[in-house]
Amino acid sequence: MTHDDWTCPKCDNDAFETAELRASGGGISSMLDVENQRFTTVTCTQCKYTELYATEAGSIQQVLDFLTT
Repeated sequence: MTHDDWTCPKCDNDAFETAELRASGGGISSMLDVENQRFTTVTCTQCKYTELYATEAGSIQQVLDFLTT
């Protein structure tokens, strides 16, 4: 995928891939292995440099995530 507003800060390539990363936060969510932190990743297709952007899940998605862990 390419986007006019994004270029890799390492190699100036404009092609990238996106994905979702989920992680557990600290405290009780970590002990219960609940992944309540969400990030969108943008990875350069040439040098593999990756940026993380915090995203928010809706309350329904959070409940479904909790029930399926």
